[in-house]
Amino acid sequence: MSTISVLYAANRMIGLQCLQELLSAGITPSGLLVAEGTTASFAEEMQSLLPNTPTLSGKAFRSPEGIALLKKLKPDYLISVHFPYIVPKEILSLPRVGTLNLHPAYLPFNRGWNTPTWAVVEQTPFGATLHWIDEGIDTGPVALQERIDVLPTDTAHELYQRALAAEQRVFKKAIPMLKNRTLPHIPQTGEGTFHAKGDIERIQNLDACTDPAMAERIVRGLTTNDPREAAYRTVNGKKIPVRFEPHA
Repeated sequence: MSTISVLYAANRMIGLQCLQELLSAGITPSGLLVAEGTTASFAEEMQSLLPNTPTLSGKAFRSPEGIALLKKLKPDYLISVHFPYIVPKEILSLPRVGTLNLHPAYLPFNRGWNTPTWAVVEQTPFGATLHWIDEGIDTGPVALQERIDVLPTDTAHELYQRALAAEQRVFKKAIPMLKNRTLPHIPQTGEGTFHAKGDIERIQNLDACTDPAMAERIVRGLTTNDPREAAYRTVNGKKIPVRFEPHA
């Protein structure tokens, strides 16, 4: 079995965990792409694991110099794990085998942003998916995925934590097939769902919701680790956040 060249583009704890899975399996990325500024999370920790690996921070990978470096590395794969930047077509075309993305959703459902929120609110299937990247947003063929249950009392925050664990399991399972270049290409079927980053703003105002069951799902779906995403009611002209607190 020949060695493989992997460009690894990642952010957050899940990015660090998946990098550790690669290293444990004997795969050392030939290039590392990390976020910078307020968007960056665990970038330094990933860099410390790859002290001799060429690293591009922020949007430097899109620069002429960055693209030239990535071409020189002759990658078999580009693997994206919660990488917060759009990767242009010019770079997507570099890997000889293809580009993969790890997404906290059960595709084709919940493409895009705030995936656990919409799984709760819209009662759609949920899980974790490793998929090949095409020119659409989370529309490429599925490599591997795992479905997880959405419980009647789940908040988006709780569901996201379980999705992260599922993502790591899916990623670890994929590594032997990554090495052998045998990861499946399973076309997504059905219409699925998609949401842009700003879509949650249209459901935050509970004053506009007259369905008690829907209001309850909205509150659970907007109970995240970011208070700015919370649902609210308006009292005397003031927005009062509403969050779901399960009974002990």
